Amino acid sequence: MLTAGQPIVAAISVEHTGTFNMSETGEQWKPFTSTQRVLTQRPGFLWDARIVMMPGLTARVHDAYITGEGILHATLFGLVSLANLGATPEMAQGELMRFFAEAAWYPTALLPRQGVKWAEVDDGSANGTMRDGENVLTLLFHFNKNDLIESVRAEARGRTVAGSVIPTPWECRYSNYELRNGIRIPTKGEVAWFLPKGPNPYWRGQITRRSYELAA
Repeated sequence: MLTAGQPIVAAISVEHTGTFNMSETGEQWKPFTSTQRVLTQRPGFLWDARIVMMPGLTARVHDAYITGEGILHATLFGLVSLANLGATPEMAQGELMRFFAEAAWYPTALLPRQGVKWAEVDDGSANGTMRDGENVLTLLFHFNKNDLIESVRAEARGRTVAGSVIPTPWECRYSNYELRNGIRIPTKGEVAWFLPKGPNPYWRGQITRRSYELAA
């Protein structure tokens, strides 16, 4: 939710803490900390995370969307590669979906004058469509009774399983809204894949620090 005359957020730096589910089908939650830098004038972000697999064993994950391309690189100790994905249309689409869904943290990026097109679905939801170069996508936004974003859903986001990319329903859920810099944003979130057996959450986190840079 924005106040009248709210300046456009040009960039945001965020720190998170939470847990990450390392299992594709079950429950194997590991603690993580992360930093994220987001630019909104052209969609882009850099997310760097450290996941504690066990005492003395840390995985590092680098997830990004930069100039229309998606990147995912995961290593142990920053040395042994666990995953290195990028430079495919599916990765670009998936990472732009992440940027769009996480706009609950930088909501001026959702304004029509920023290029987002909206179509009402019902009293509590709407489809939002955004474009970045050749990448075009539509996500379903659900709003609570206070008109705050409660969830954002994609019916088909690429999920990597055993080296193959499988289009899978995907959803972000937001809660615990707080007012900062004239912007009411969520400080907690959960992200899940929706498998045939039901939802499979893999990210649960909260913002511990954030700072905005506003457009002149």
